Amino acid sequence: MEDDERCCGTGTCLINADGYCWCGQKWNGSVMCAPAAMGDAATTPAEAPGAEPPDPA
Repeated sequence: MEDDERCCGTGTCLINADGYCWCGQKWNGSVMCAPAAMGDAATTPAEAPGAEPPDPA
């Protein structure tokens, strides 16, 4: 395998054209970064600011 400057150092990185490694990290232009946690990515409608609470019926 050819050395890739984006490799995290394990020697097992397989990075696609979009900068994503098989392990889920993404190249940000200078380092490999872990993706944001799924809970941080979006809020559910019930948690959105100004949303009404669900009906307890």
